[in-house]
Amino acid sequence: MNIYVGNVSRETTEDELRQAFEAFGQVTSVNIIKDRYSGESRGFAFVEMAVKSEAQTAINEVNGKQLGERTLSVNEARPRTEGGRGGGSYGRGGGVGGAYGRGGGMGGSYGRGGGGGGGKRRRY
Repeated sequence: MNIYVGNVSRETTEDELRQAFEAFGQVTSVNIIKDRYSGESRGFAFVEMAVKSEAQTAINEVNGKQLGERTLSVNEARPRTEGGRGGGSYGRGGGVGGAYGRGGGMGGSYGRGGGGGGGKRRRY
């Protein structure tokens, strides 16, 4: 079972996360998500556990606990949805068109809306 771990300190290591979860069962992998350009932690991670019941116990026990100076937010990881990023705020997404972006479809506030995505992000 894949577990999402949020509010992870930039200083937290994969070994520290592994130790926090191994108390509840076998951990098959730990992956702290890092910024592709700076290499710094983005503040969240995924922990894979072999047995679903052990993973559920770990979620219940570790959620809300301190690791370093941060209170962790832990829950079952949701699979990515199909279709990529979609039309969120400030982005290029498609669909109905997000605020401030160039989204496709019906067009959103402050954006160029309609006629499909594309274009550059605006930086304010």
